Amino acid sequence: MNKQKDMTAKDRAFFARVAQSAFMNPFGDERVLADRQATDSAAHASFDQVLESLLAELGQRISALEGSGAVDHRRYSGEDGENLATGILFSVFHQYLEPLDALIQRQIVTGDEAGGVPFTGDVFATLLRYGFTREEAGMYVAIFYQTRRAFYFISQSLIGNCPCMKQLRKRLWDNIFTHDSRWYVRCFWNRMEDFSTLLLGETGTGKGAAAFALGRSGFIPYDPSRRCFTESFTRAFVPINLSQYPESLIESELFGHRKGAFTGAVEKHDGVFSRCSPHGAIFLDEIGDAAVPVQIKLLQVLQQRTFSPVGSHETLRFEGRVIAAANQSIDALRRRGRFRDDFYYRLCSDQIVLPTLSRRIQEMPAELEMLVKHILKRMSGEVRGTVLDHVMGVLGKGLGSGYAWPGNVRELEQAVRRILLTGTYQGDSGAAASGDGLAAALERGELTVAELTSAYCKRLFKRYGRYEVVAKHTGLDWRTVKKYVETS
Repeated sequence: MNKQKDMTAKDRAFFARVAQSAFMNPFGDERVLADRQATDSAAHASFDQVLESLLAELGQRISALEGSGAVDHRRYSGEDGENLATGILFSVFHQYLEPLDALIQRQIVTGDEAGGVPFTGDVFATLLRYGFTREEAGMYVAIFYQTRRAFYFISQSLIGNCPCMKQLRKRLWDNIFTHDSRWYVRCFWNRMEDFSTLLLGETGTGKGAAAFALGRSGFIPYDPSRRCFTESFTRAFVPINLSQYPESLIESELFGHRKGAFTGAVEKHDGVFSRCSPHGAIFLDEIGDAAVPVQIKLLQVLQQRTFSPVGSHETLRFEGRVIAAANQSIDALRRRGRFRDDFYYRLCSDQIVLPTLSRRIQEMPAELEMLVKHILKRMSGEVRGTVLDHVMGVLGKGLGSGYAWPGNVRELEQAVRRILLTGTYQGDSGAAASGDGLAAALERGELTVAELTSAYCKRLFKRYGRYEVVAKHTGLDWRTVKKYVETS
């Protein structure tokens, strides 16, 4: 090792600010502020402009430290060396954004076969020149790929500019990299399988899209000898909807079965836990429908990381993550004894609630048009102003501004299709009937105070999504509000 070097005070301050920025959540406002502070950018500069300025200055300072050859971050001691290493990684990562994006899009098309990726050899060699070990270089190439996938799938799958959607994207990022990604890089990049996730929200709010983004954003090792990643992210996400299968078959779909295990088992069948790759994730949709015996076996998988196919004494190991989703109140199911407390506690390392469409529109009315535009673009590849204007006009005329959107984004997608086919949309008549029934019951005096309060709290919670806000509107304690909202 050559003689240790010292940084100038200006370099030390700059690389410290870059290191702070590099580890921040890209979907949080704090990241934009940190980038501005690192470059003293004007308040009116866009995020892209600030980032471009930051990367330009970063490149200049790294070049100035290099002298006649590539700078070795190990020659700077303590925090100087750590911050310089982070700055180098930040710079190299952004140099390869375009090929990383192209790789993601190509892998989506090619599917489960993981092919060679020649440009990653250049990334690997660059990191070696900057003083990283072969093991570190391999890890960081994999983290670069994971970071870009996470940003790609979160930003593409869950669009929206309202505050609750911005917060959702931020929460999903933290779910992948922890709320302090320095911990992730140092300790957890290959140990996230123990962190399970429970997604909650009404039908049609996008729980599947959120699970998809999480499941395709896990860490996948890089093999420098073959210049490729060890597997495709497309096979890393294995979903199953538990409500689709009768109780007699669900264990077979989850854990698989051996030939002859039961009548009709004419051949061996691999369940989702067998099909999930070591670096993948299983998505258990409608987890509230799982019977207690199934919950007990799932709890064993979460606690011991092992399972056995039906009709077999063989013990297999599961190394992936578990993501679950429910549109029912899990707390209500627990009170009725239909959802085990021990299973719940083991399942929800993180619990994320997806906002309703009505809440999103209330926070930002322009959200509706933005979503319609996105739906139309996905359908036709382009959006003509006349079509967008027509759809928005029909929605405004047929629903007005206060429509509750009981089916959420899924309903909106079908509303757009119906308008394109028929030119009209009058809303969900079933939901409207339910609302009229409540009003009629109130008019006839058939509701108890508890039933009326519960119905009112539920409507307010659907609109605002927070117990504290409902409590403010009703004058009730938030714990009381929660009790009424979760009353079935």
